[in-house]
Amino acid sequence: MAESSQWAFPERLQPRAEEQRFDLGAALDAVVLLRAEIPADAFTAPILGTVRTGNGAVIREDGLVLTIGYLITEAHSVWLTANDGATVPAHPLAYDQVTGFGLVQPLGRLGAPALPRGRGTACAVGEEVIVASHGGRPHALRAEVILKREFAGYWEYVLDEALFTAPAHPEWGGSALIGSDGRLLGIGSLLVQESVRGQSVQGNMMVPVDLLEPIFDDMLRIGRPSRPPRAWLGLYATEGSGPPVVRAVTSDGPADRAGVQPADLLVEVAGDRVMGLADLFRKIWRRGPAGTEIPLTIARGGRRLSIRILSADRSDFLKKPLLH
Repeated sequence: MAESSQWAFPERLQPRAEEQRFDLGAALDAVVLLRAEIPADAFTAPILGTVRTGNGAVIREDGLVLTIGYLITEAHSVWLTANDGATVPAHPLAYDQVTGFGLVQPLGRLGAPALPRGRGTACAVGEEVIVASHGGRPHALRAEVILKREFAGYWEYVLDEALFTAPAHPEWGGSALIGSDGRLLGIGSLLVQESVRGQSVQGNMMVPVDLLEPIFDDMLRIGRPSRPPRAWLGLYATEGSGPPVVRAVTSDGPADRAGVQPADLLVEVAGDRVMGLADLFRKIWRRGPAGTEIPLTIARGGRRLSIRILSADRSDFLKKPLLH
C-alpha cells in the first residue's frame, strides 16, 4: 500500500463538517500514518513485505494507536505521522492474532487527538459512516455499512461478525471507521468483493472495535491476550465447491511436517464433516489450544487419508519486537 500523496476523493464523496454532529476535523486528525520496517528474514516478510504502510487511530490521550496487526507484525521499526506533519518513532506494543488488532505506543509527542471508542456491532446495515485514512478530509470517504456477517480468512482467521462498507477506500489497512456520533466503530483490514442485492460491490472489511475491550488490559500489560494460544496448522485454505481446499502450506510448519499438500481437500476434523472454511477452523480450535494433536481426514487424488497434525502457536514463528 502506497504512502499518502496528493490524491483526494472527489468533493461529493468527502464528508462535510456542517453535516456532522461532532468535530469532524478533530476526528480525522486522530487518524495517523503508520510505517513499519520488518527484517528480511522475518516469517511474514515473503507474504506481507518488509516495508508496510497504513494507518492507525489514536484511542488514548497519551497517543496510543490502534491499528490492524499485520502492519506491525515482526516490525523492528515503526514511525507515526500526524496530519500536521509531526513524525515520531513508535513501539509495536501488542498484537492479537484472534481479532487481528495491533497496538502501537508513540515514543514521542504525536499531538493528535484521541477518538472515543463506540460499538461497531451496534451499527446497522444501511447506516452512513466515514472511512478515514491519514490525510484529513481529502482522504475521508462517505460510506455505508452494506453487510454484517461472519468472515473467514484463509490464514486461519475467523470473525463471528465483521463489518463491510462501500464504496471501497483505497488505503484500507488500519483505516478508521467512524460512526455518525464521531466514535470509532472499527479498523480497516481488507479490500473485498461482496454480493449485495444481486450486484458485485467492492468494499472494505472492518474489524469491530468492540473486540478490543475484553483483551485491552492484557494487551497493554503483556502484549497479547492471556487466553491460551489457538491451535495453528500453518495451512492456507479457501472455500471450494465442496470441502475447503488447501492452496499452500507454511514451509516446515505443522501441516507441512504432517504431509499436507496443496490441492488436498479438508474433509473431516476428528471424524466430523467440515461444512466450510469457518467451520474447519472452529472444529480445529475446539480440539484444544496450541500443542493439541489435530486428526484430519483429507481427500487426495480420489483417496481419503487420515493424518494427525501436532498444532503449534503461530507466535512462536514470529520475531518479537525490540525493546526500547
